[in-house]
Amino acid sequence: MSKSSDSTLNLLDDLVKAALKGGADAADAVAVDARSKGVSWREGQMEDVEGSEGEDIGLRVMIGKQQAMVSTSNRSADNLKEVVERTLAMARAVPEDQYCGLAPEDKLHTGPFAELDLYDDTEVSAEQLAEIAREAEEATRAVEGVTTSPGAGASASSWAIDLVTSHGFAGHYKGSSFSSSVSAVAGEGTGMERDYDFTSTRHFSDLESAAAIGTKAGELAVKRLNPSKAESGQKPLIFSPRVANSLLGHFAGAISGGAVARGTSFLKDRLGEAVFADGVTIVDNPLMKRGLSSKLFDGEGVRVQKANLVEGGMLKTWTLNSATARQLEMEVTGHASRGTSSAPGIGTTNLYMEAGTLSPDELMADIADGIYITELIGMGVNGVTGDYSRGASGFMIKNGEITESVSEFTIAGNLKDMFMALVPASDLEFKYGANAPTVRIDGMMVAGT
Repeated sequence: MSKSSDSTLNLLDDLVKAALKGGADAADAVAVDARSKGVSWREGQMEDVEGSEGEDIGLRVMIGKQQAMVSTSNRSADNLKEVVERTLAMARAVPEDQYCGLAPEDKLHTGPFAELDLYDDTEVSAEQLAEIAREAEEATRAVEGVTTSPGAGASASSWAIDLVTSHGFAGHYKGSSFSSSVSAVAGEGTGMERDYDFTSTRHFSDLESAAAIGTKAGELAVKRLNPSKAESGQKPLIFSPRVANSLLGHFAGAISGGAVARGTSFLKDRLGEAVFADGVTIVDNPLMKRGLSSKLFDGEGVRVQKANLVEGGMLKTWTLNSATARQLEMEVTGHASRGTSSAPGIGTTNLYMEAGTLSPDELMADIADGIYITELIGMGVNGVTGDYSRGASGFMIKNGEITESVSEFTIAGNLKDMFMALVPASDLEFKYGANAPTVRIDGMMVAGT
């Protein structure tokens, strides 16, 4: 552990002890130190350079069943003393929350932390970032049929998280992130079409080349030119990986302990039941090496572990922090998320759907008339009922082959039915925080011409 992390942990420990001395029954403190820089590039020149630095501290205190949180970016002794006093005063004034409290002590991470290789200390200058963005834009504009690029960007960031609780947990870890992205426009006037590509990694050396993402963005935009209109009706749909992962987001929201406890989830009564088809397994793995959403412990200091949320189609667990675990009379699952200004929330980490056995081509081989979805528009999803309706664009599937582009149509169904009909392909890749392979869903309604 670095001297800087030792220093921050000591500061947080002093803050927690001061809260206890002032009358708190329990307390925890979190520090988030973040640094970032980024550039944007447009039409052959630098458009903008941005940089930010933040050192935020959050204190949470509990007096009986009353709790309050205060955050600050001022680490001076006088200010931190005032923060303790203000947080205690707020806790005494708020209504009781019967479910508040620290995580169960026997669930805390007490052993050595995993080595996940989340931090790369490579110093990337603004000039290097500008060169990456320039190369991406030039590659995009070089694609035949591309008329312009709305711009490209590149960024580098790093952060450190420290957490101390009054019942004995102290932990620190840090991470880094590097990314580049580019947009492309093909065609002219009312016939213009846009698309994009990007790359994001923990380590600078893992970034996909700027030329590769630039070329791909341009080719994707050109493929979308001269779209036709989809005919209305019930059709089999193929979701490309970059939109299939949105289905994981809807699933994650539905199994969040907060939604289940409030009764606002369309899966609230389905624990232990089949909610996907037999061949579907969904995994949350916080311990993935160089994972974009990996963590060493959760927002309450609880030990994290790889877990099958869905196994063979069966819903195995909710995602719970300590408050929702108490409310539902269950055990915490290590899914607490944390900022500096609010009580712990709930979130997944490296969420993914395991690959199936069929290639994307095999998955669509028997589709006589369907649609390959590459973009979803709008947020017409009801988390209480599962009703699903979104604008979309993509490509027609005719006799098992992807053909002309198609746009300006709506797809609709219910997530409960969609999950049960979902079939994953074999092309899983890890590019996002949540990842899914290509998936097929039969029986959805398409509203077009």
